[in-house]
Amino acid sequence: MREEARLSPPGVIQPTAAVAAVGVEKWYGVYPALRGVDFEISSGDFVTIFGPNGAGKTTLLRLLAGALRPTRGEIRLGGAPLDYDEPAWRARIGVLSHQTFLYGQLTAAENLRFYGRLYGLAKLDGLIERRLAEVGLWDRRDDRARGFSRGMQQRLALARTLLHDPELVLLDEPYTGLDAHAARMLRRVLEQLKDGNRTVVLVTHNLAEGLELADRVVVQVAGRWVSDEPRSAIDAVEFEQLYTARVGGAE
Repeated sequence: MREEARLSPPGVIQPTAAVAAVGVEKWYGVYPALRGVDFEISSGDFVTIFGPNGAGKTTLLRLLAGALRPTRGEIRLGGAPLDYDEPAWRARIGVLSHQTFLYGQLTAAENLRFYGRLYGLAKLDGLIERRLAEVGLWDRRDDRARGFSRGMQQRLALARTLLHDPELVLLDEPYTGLDAHAARMLRRVLEQLKDGNRTVVLVTHNLAEGLELADRVVVQVAGRWVSDEPRSAIDAVEFEQLYTARVGGAE
């Protein structure tokens, strides 16, 4: 694992990036959450970002989602800078964050129907059945979300994230609160996303799962990308040792 960050993996001819950051910084007062972040992610790539708490990983995902604006630099989607006054591009992005954004008084199916109508989706019945089946909740479609366990709510939130078939999927610690069964189910859904049709950015502390799924592996420390490598160039055992040595003191 090299210490310097790169714009793209070596030997890869970069097409128009699905998403990119150009000189991005995000400051909260005098505190820099992100400092000089530059990268391009190709369409179809699955990128896993590791880093200690406080490294700015969630801030980065919120910038990519358009929920925050950079203090300096710009975020580009499909080669074009984000236009924060034009909301249409937001339908191209799916976000799973620490908040589920579910309505507890609604059933699982009603939650998806609500979001589907916001996106103006057609043939909602079929979409809802497909997404709930993917996360193992079709049999619980008529149960209210407030009665679900944390793991079930996370799975329903993932179904919401994917309902409109976004081209860019942003996942912030999706394994949080999941038991072993739910984690395996999440893993199967994430593997299905690696179909070359969408771009995925995953933030996780789970080294094993994150490495297994990734095409590219990034380490972010103190608001900077300190390493950006193709998964094929990484030995899992060596990576764990180097990662621990590099960020152990920052945890």
